[in-house]
Amino acid sequence: MSGKRLSLLSALIAMLVLAGTAAHAETPSFRVLVFSRTTGFRHDSIPDGIAAIQKLGREHGFAVDTTEDATRFTDENLARYRTVVFLSTTGDPLDLPEEKAAFQRYVNHGGGYAGVHAAADSGYTWPWYRDLVGAYFRSHPAQQNATVDLVGQGAPSNRGLPRHWTRFDEWYNYQTNPRDAGVRVLMTLDEHSYDPGPDAMGDHPISWCHRYDGGRAWYTGMGHTKESYTDPLFVRHLLGGIEMSAGVTRFPCDADDTGGA
Repeated sequence: MSGKRLSLLSALIAMLVLAGTAAHAETPSFRVLVFSRTTGFRHDSIPDGIAAIQKLGREHGFAVDTTEDATRFTDENLARYRTVVFLSTTGDPLDLPEEKAAFQRYVNHGGGYAGVHAAADSGYTWPWYRDLVGAYFRSHPAQQNATVDLVGQGAPSNRGLPRHWTRFDEWYNYQTNPRDAGVRVLMTLDEHSYDPGPDAMGDHPISWCHRYDGGRAWYTGMGHTKESYTDPLFVRHLLGGIEMSAGVTRFPCDADDTGGA
């Protein structure tokens, strides 16, 4: 073979190898569905949250689909996803029995759920969902700075965050303490650091996780403001929660799990 032909062959092989490597790199490691339907209050930060999760997907190799169409909650469609993110859903985002039944089967078969902020302000007529998220929203005071104390050592959604994390958000009070649902609490609010209003909880979880009905559930009460979704620390917290609920990283979420390093 002539030197010219050999050079052309080598160049072709190199191009094919590079193309194969690029194609492999672009194959998502898992797929996430972001669901943001509201039938109650509508958070204006929802588009910011969607954009932040899409950016996380591009940076960390997972695919992100978004919808406000509850009819996509079918066995066939949900089977495509490792986790479903309820992004500040309110009211009754799943209002048909067949949609709820499909989502319950999805969790039963090992699917993940990540609830963000007003995900706790959803599903008030659906006791199964209350137990999935861990607690229903009750009230909130004015938006203000507060200190979040990290207590869930070893949880990926806590990694790289300050042990005592002061940030601005809308701080939810809950109808019940999620500890009563058997969750593992990951973060609590220091109620001495802000004014919680008349519904102060004392022991005040704000992020938690648990195994529920065959699946994995993670929740954060933060994420009301648009600015949350460009805050590197909150975005890191959100990424960890998505990956935990998807089962692609550690899920140290039994109620008696001490986490470890």
